[in-house]
Amino acid sequence: MKNIGDRISFEASKVKTTVVIIPERNFLVNTLMGAWLGMWYCIGGTVIWSLFKLSLTEQERIILYIFLVFWFYYAYRISKAYLWLIFGRELLKLDRDGFHIKNSFFSYGKLRTYYYENIKELEFVIPEKSSIRSVWESSPWVSGGERFQFEYFGKTKKFGRKLSLKEGKLLFDLLKAKIKTYSK
Repeated sequence: MKNIGDRISFEASKVKTTVVIIPERNFLVNTLMGAWLGMWYCIGGTVIWSLFKLSLTEQERIILYIFLVFWFYYAYRISKAYLWLIFGRELLKLDRDGFHIKNSFFSYGKLRTYYYENIKELEFVIPEKSSIRSVWESSPWVSGGERFQFEYFGKTKKFGRKLSLKEGKLLFDLLKAKIKTYSK
């Protein structure tokens, strides 16, 4: 395996190229996010307990049920982002058949295949430093921030979460060269 930066590794042969992109590994951020998530679960558990054990008025119950709807939404979103930071990875495979992309938790995930003749305009996009999009995507709570995109049957497909400019350019050059090689 060869490395492109700290987060990207690849293995190339004459018949296929495999690229693995791992999320940023920041111990402090992951620890704080895990602690926040643990506290969020404690809050939800306390609210659920109070619904069944305390004598509440109908209005108080309604307020707690409304709160739980928001609580479940954020519990799901943040749990998914946290698990991605800890166990996630993007797997890219290029071979004669096509371009395969898999967003993987542990080893689970759906492999999507895109055929070279239908891929249009592979491009690498980084948002401007001072833009709202840049600030939003740099947050650990957000799993997105895909840097690569291409058009496939009129739909935009994205991959390459939160890559730096240097890593993105090196990966872009590798992908363009391998697509050109395998699509012949």
